[in-house]
Amino acid sequence: MNSGTRDGPPVRNAPRLIPFGGGKGGVGKTFVAANLATTLAKAGHRVVAVDGDLEGANLHTALGVPRPRSSVAEYAAERVEDVEKLLEDTPFPNLRLIAATRPNLASPQPTHAVRIRFVRALRNLDADFVFLDLGAGSDAAVMDYFMVCDDGVVVVAPEPTSVENAYAFMRAAFYRRLKLSMLSSDVRKVVSLAMDERNERGIRTPLDLLREIKAIDSEEAHRFVAVMRAFKPRIVVNDVRTAEDIRLGFAVRSVCRKYFAIDADYLGYVNHDSGARASVRARRPLVDSDPRSDASVYLARIARKLITPRTDAPGQTRPSA
Repeated sequence: MNSGTRDGPPVRNAPRLIPFGGGKGGVGKTFVAANLATTLAKAGHRVVAVDGDLEGANLHTALGVPRPRSSVAEYAAERVEDVEKLLEDTPFPNLRLIAATRPNLASPQPTHAVRIRFVRALRNLDADFVFLDLGAGSDAAVMDYFMVCDDGVVVVAPEPTSVENAYAFMRAAFYRRLKLSMLSSDVRKVVSLAMDERNERGIRTPLDLLREIKAIDSEEAHRFVAVMRAFKPRIVVNDVRTAEDIRLGFAVRSVCRKYFAIDADYLGYVNHDSGARASVRARRPLVDSDPRSDASVYLARIARKLITPRTDAPGQTRPSA
């Protein structure tokens, strides 16, 4: 990803920041992120895996790093200012880790300003890809990371609570991104109102909200459409056992488009594999311990799709980081 010039040092492109989120814990988000990071590293890409879950950090365990020497917690407490100092090696060439161990229990999450500064620093790392394994839910810390990165991945398990929470997660991410992108204070107030699904003005969908914004400011309405077109979360269904589970990704995509006006992308699925749990217990990614397993094959397919560059819609508006 580097290109040289005759008159100066090589020009380094910024890495692609890919967050892994989901509305519910226990869906295998860390498993998917760790295995995709390992897959890309084995293919020769330079990858940094970042644990963004200070209250439930386990990415280091999934990657076989038993005792990380550094942590995002040091950056959150502003004891370490240089993100490069948080990097450490994993057992796999081309794959480095920023762990999230040893949080301050009194104030585990970094402030909004620190989170944005952290993402900006990640964009300056010498890497091709930076994966962020986020915590469960849709609180401000998770949303900040998911919004300002590039192709956000939502991991879903084939169970009703996971699917319901995934919809809530994507809806929350969209509205928070929209609120940050709007310039008019009046429009931002309407967006805040719409974030309450039981609001008194009856705004239930993004299209309802668009009609309200058009009545206030036509320029902001154009900006709204640009944000809506650019927001394209990518869905991975994990622990698939049946054909119905496989079709779940298409169903989620259809519902997102019909009811939320969100153009989600079904990236792929990972089938149920008994070796997956064994690999977690062994603290070794499945794609390394059993690269010929069915789940490893499906993970490799997802990795190939994940690295394919996507073209955003013209006129895109994205919150800056």
